[in-house]
Amino acid sequence: MFLVLFGTVVIAGIIGYAAEKTGWTHNGYLQSIIICVGGAFLFYFVRIMFGFGFSSPGMNAIVSSIGALVIVPFHWRK
Repeated sequence: MFLVLFGTVVIAGIIGYAAEKTGWTHNGYLQSIIICVGGAFLFYFVRIMFGFGFSSPGMNAIVSSIGALVIVPFHWRK
């Protein structure tokens, strides 16, 4: 279970970096990585506590990272 947490962080970091590198987001590299890792942590702990999620931990990390990148920046825009 501890290795799944590390894998989740690595996958989320890669998603955050790739989103900035491709121009999909314009938050900055560090900000996008932090947003993705935060969303992945949140979804990881929800998965542990309540059992919601997909069957694969990798798929959970990818979906939660992309979801966090979509939700967080739009929430704070004026």
